[in-house]
Amino acid sequence: MIFMEQRELGRTGRDVSVVGQGTWQLGGDWGEVREADAFGVLDAAVESGVTFFDTADVYGDGRSEQLIGRYLKERPDAPVLVATKMGRRAEQVPENYVLDNFRAWNDRSRSNLGVDTLDLVQLHCPPTAVYSSDAVYDALDTLVAEERIAAYGVSVETCAEALTAIARPGVASVQIILNPFRLKPLDEVLEAALAAGVGIVARVPLASGLLSGKYTEETVFAPEDHRTYNRHGEAFDQGETFSGIEYATGVAAAAEFAVLAPQGATPAQTALRWIIQQPGVTSVIPGARSVGQARANAAAAALEPLPQKTLDAVRDLYDRRIRAAVHDRW
Repeated sequence: MIFMEQRELGRTGRDVSVVGQGTWQLGGDWGEVREADAFGVLDAAVESGVTFFDTADVYGDGRSEQLIGRYLKERPDAPVLVATKMGRRAEQVPENYVLDNFRAWNDRSRSNLGVDTLDLVQLHCPPTAVYSSDAVYDALDTLVAEERIAAYGVSVETCAEALTAIARPGVASVQIILNPFRLKPLDEVLEAALAAGVGIVARVPLASGLLSGKYTEETVFAPEDHRTYNRHGEAFDQGETFSGIEYATGVAAAAEFAVLAPQGATPAQTALRWIIQQPGVTSVIPGARSVGQARANAAAAALEPLPQKTLDAVRDLYDRRIRAAVHDRW
């Protein structure tokens, strides 16, 4: 296995790799992925130094969790922390975020992953009111006491939700969209998380692939790919698809971003390197559908830090191209 920098994941007390492995793709929500290919991705990530897998109970209706569980059973030597998420299997109303449901959701995930205790469970972008509920955090503390889960965190859509969660003493980590096309967390969340000792997991790091620089306005995605059916938030929050940016705007901005890549690095690796070096970030979780993608993503951890002129150019690009084009909520 290749060594990769490890950072403490907030209040979990455990270290994880600065580049993790997101597994939304392995559930099939980005197009079909064969089991052998999924195992190849996970194996390539582990061999590249990745010690953090992120999944959810709704990725492929549990398929992603099941694949991870089977893989880790075959690789008991793999030192991987698995974070899953819960809450999106039910109607999105605060009344559903109660202890009995949490237990049922956890038990399903424990079965899928083949473990007695889940390493980290994150509320999966619930209704905003949930983040402020004392009863919700009491229930999460009960799950820890029952040893169903070792730690809990939240996945959020907005900076305000992140700040609300960070103020809770039991929250170990916050997962939030962060990439060169989504800079608001830099200004509002990361410093607060760092001061509180809360880990930050950066998701959608490539803006659904835009920052790879591989797509044009003529690119066609599969019908079952959320980049086809959720461009305007038809199925879930719009920010999860292309970071909420109108596609043509994103393609044009991505072309400018690609020019900033240092020699020997791809635009995708440059985006990941940019995230890794933001103060307060614990890990970034790009997805992958192939062994090559998994290895290339992990290799971003070995890049030299981007110089200040590149960081300034990213901010300028955001101000010119993105800021006025994104939805007001972000």
